[in-house]
Amino acid sequence: VQLQASGGGLVQAGGSLRLSCAASGGYFGYYAAGWFRQAPGKEREFVAVISRSGEVTDYRDSVEGRFTISRDARDASKNMVYLHMNGLKPEDTAVYYCAARTSVRTNTIYTTSAAYDVWGQGTQVTVSS
Repeated sequence: VQLQASGGGLVQAGGSLRLSCAASGGYFGYYAAGWFRQAPGKEREFVAVISRSGEVTDYRDSVEGRFTISRDARDASKNMVYLHMNGLKPEDTAVYYCAARTSVRTNTIYTTSAAYDVWGQGTQVTVSS
């Protein structure tokens, strides 16, 4: 599977963006997925993750209630994962990466970047104050 992230941009504080991650080259229904971000001079950090089934999600504390990760609820094999971002803050500025990994269990989630072996190229999100 290959991943292609898109949807980043420049937005004012309080605004919204939707990031998309398109998977190709394999059956995406075997994969758990996640979004990570990396700001200049900082380590890559977990933002949100979702299970193969789409039924289990987790978020870092600072985005809980503002961001929503999703995949097609009717068919998790559909090759898209989204990150809906509302109430954006300047501290959300970073390059956002989507990631995926195969998962034997349908409801397992993975919150560490080391757990993922497929990465998209990243999309820049800049939030102005």
